[in-house]
Amino acid sequence: MKTKNKKKILITGVAGFIGFSLAQKILQSKNYYVIGIDNLNTYYSKKLKLKRLDLLKSKNFKFYKIDLTEKNKLYGLFKKHKFDIIFNLAAQAGVRYSFKNPKSYTNTNIIGFLNLIEMLKNFKVDRLFFASSSSIYGDQKPFPKKEDSELNPINLYSLSKLSNEQFANSMSKIIKTKMIGLRFFTIYGPWGRPDMMILKYLISAYKGSSFPLFNNGDHFRDFTYIDDAINICIFLIKIKLKKKFDIFNICSSKPVHITKILKEIDKYSKKPLIKKKARDKADVYKTYGDNKKIINFLKKKVKFTTHNQGVKNTCEWFLKNKKIFN
Repeated sequence: MKTKNKKKILITGVAGFIGFSLAQKILQSKNYYVIGIDNLNTYYSKKLKLKRLDLLKSKNFKFYKIDLTEKNKLYGLFKKHKFDIIFNLAAQAGVRYSFKNPKSYTNTNIIGFLNLIEMLKNFKVDRLFFASSSSIYGDQKPFPKKEDSELNPINLYSLSKLSNEQFANSMSKIIKTKMIGLRFFTIYGPWGRPDMMILKYLISAYKGSSFPLFNNGDHFRDFTYIDDAINICIFLIKIKLKKKFDIFNICSSKPVHITKILKEIDKYSKKPLIKKKARDKADVYKTYGDNKKIINFLKKKVKFTTHNQGVKNTCEWFLKNKKIFN
C-alpha cells in the first residue's frame, strides 16, 4: 500500500471507544493512513473491541497489538513508520476500578505515556494529541470549569491524567512536537463503553440484572456526544498550531442530572431493577466544563448534539446490536 502522499496518523487505544470512533471518521478521507495499536485488555468486553476493529478494515488502516509499556515494540513501530500526527487515546479507564487495580493505572496511564513521549525524542512528529479528563477538576466550585481553573484530582485515575499533562508540558519545552491535551467530559454514544452509565443501564435491562444507582442518581454530568468530540479532533488535525503546549475542554457545556438521562433511556428500553447505593467516594458530584476556548480556537461553528438526540441514537444503536453483549 502506497502511503507516500498520505499523512500517517498513529492512534493508540484504537479498539477503545474514542480511538475507534476517531479512526473510523479519519478513514472516510483518502488523505490519511492510520496505524492503530491496542493491548486489547479485558477490563471490559474484548468481543466489543474486536467488533470495532472489524469495522476499521481498510487499505488505509493497519493494526498492531502493542501495549504502551512494551517500549521495544513501540520503538520498532516508530522506526518502521514515519508518523505525522499521534492521538494517544490508550488508557486504563474507570474511576472506581482504580481502587481495585491501581497498578494498571500506573503502568498504562503513566509509564506507557512516558514511553510514548520518549519516542518523540528520537522521531520527528508534528503533533501529539493526548486524552486527559474532566476528572482532574475534582469537585470544587465554581462552575463551569475553564482550562485555567484550579485542579483537584481525587482519585488515581485523575491523578494519572494530571501527571500526563504536567509531563507533556515540561517535555514540550525541549521536544519540537506540539502537544495538546484534550480534557474529555463524559463521552457517550454508539459503540460506547459498557462500563459507563448509559450502556450499563441498557445492558442491565436487556439481561434482567440490577443496575447500581449511586446517591439516588443525584449527580450532574456534562454529557458529550461522541460525534461532536470526534469532529473537534478532526478540526484539530487540520488547523495550524502555534503553541508548543495547550489544553482544551471537550464538552457540551450543558450538564444534565443523571435521573433525567435515565428517564430519557426509559422511552426506548424497558427499565432494569434499580439497586440503590450510597455515593461512591471516587465520584465527583458534578462535571460542567466551559467549551468557549476550543470553539474560539477553531473559529468554526462547532455543533453539539442535544442529550435527547444523543440518548436516542445510543439506544437505537444498542437495540440493533445488543447481541454483542451476550
